[in-house]
Amino acid sequence: MVGNSGKGHVLVHNKVIQKLHARLERYFPERRLFLKSDADTRFIRLKPETQFIAVAGAGVVVTWSIIATAILLMDSIGAGNFRDQARRDQQVYQARLNALAAERDTRADEALAAQQRFNTALARISEMQSELLATQTRGRELETGIGVIQATLRQTMKARDAARDQLAELKLAMAASGDTPGVTDGKIGERTLEFLSAALSDTADERDKISSDAQDALLHADEMTTELALLHDRNDAIFRQLEEAMTVSVAPLDKMFRAAGMNTDSLISQVRRGYSGQGGPLTPISLSTMGEAPSPDASRANQILDQMDRLNLYRIAAEKAPFALPVKKAYRFTSGFGYRRDPKTGGRRMHAGVDFAGPVGTPLYSTGDGVVVHAGWLSGYGRLVKIKHEFGIETRYAHMSRIAVKVGQRVSRGDRIGDMGASGRVTGPHVHYEVRVGGQAVNPMIYIKAAKDVF
Repeated sequence: MVGNSGKGHVLVHNKVIQKLHARLERYFPERRLFLKSDADTRFIRLKPETQFIAVAGAGVVVTWSIIATAILLMDSIGAGNFRDQARRDQQVYQARLNALAAERDTRADEALAAQQRFNTALARISEMQSELLATQTRGRELETGIGVIQATLRQTMKARDAARDQLAELKLAMAASGDTPGVTDGKIGERTLEFLSAALSDTADERDKISSDAQDALLHADEMTTELALLHDRNDAIFRQLEEAMTVSVAPLDKMFRAAGMNTDSLISQVRRGYSGQGGPLTPISLSTMGEAPSPDASRANQILDQMDRLNLYRIAAEKAPFALPVKKAYRFTSGFGYRRDPKTGGRRMHAGVDFAGPVGTPLYSTGDGVVVHAGWLSGYGRLVKIKHEFGIETRYAHMSRIAVKVGQRVSRGDRIGDMGASGRVTGPHVHYEVRVGGQAVNPMIYIKAAKDVF
């Protein structure tokens, strides 16, 4: 039975082949290809199956050629579009970079002008302070002079009253003398009369002189009162100018520190502890008031001195905090603070600073006063400089090509600390700039943007 089954399968297979051959022969009849030479003639018989395979192969080749050509044409067209789009994006990006560079230069000019205005205001404030102190000294002298004149006037009036009393007594004595004509010693009466006449004349002259002096003293007192009123008006104008100048000078600095998230009261207290010496023009004005409240001028002067002291402390704090840029030459801002795609692995990770790209060797500068606590190689940072500032702030400058400072060295804002490079884990030359407060990374642009209207 097994043999019969196998024969059945063979018969079925042969029938299928015969049917396929007959169908192919209908479209591809058997052909003979003759090959003739000088000595012989041969032919090749082309079966239907062979012809079908040749036609199918040729069709596959033609189809593949058409598809490949279409793919190449589409790639060429797509590449051209991509190149045009990339060129347009590059032009837009370049225009944006030029606009940013122009804005940066404008901000730099505005910062320089603001610094000049700040210096001019300080100089004007110093002049006004000196003038204010001089006018206050002059006012005290005028007040003292008026007091002396008033005391002299009172003494003069007392002397005048005494002279009048003496004159009345002399008149009574003369009247008494006239009522006793029978005095035997005529010479004594005559001498007494002469003495009384001389005394009356002297008394009258002294009275006239005292009256004249009193009138002059009153006129002088009126003049001094007018001058003192003018002096008060002038002092008030000076006070107003000083108060307005202090408002204009202190307000931007106060705004800058608050924009950077810094507590101004704590900052002022910390700076004052480090600079606690006193004396000189900023010492508060202290005048003897004999137990009375200070005068309004003294209070205003002390308020202005307090504002000047606050301005000076703000200036010191601004030097110590990292409000400047680490790069002064042309640069490209390539990466901001926050999560981003890692340029090496393609994964998502935290970027704890900002990146400024430029040529290798671009100078790098300290953004604030501080002490270098690290200057060397550190893992993916490459060549790294860490600077410790006041108020618990630390700045980091990574991927440097050269380090120009040492650990323990004190630096000021604007001091060169090294050069830009591509050391460590990078894709190209740039500086990775970080700001850390209490060990936690914060966005450096907070400080840079806060200072754009001040420096």
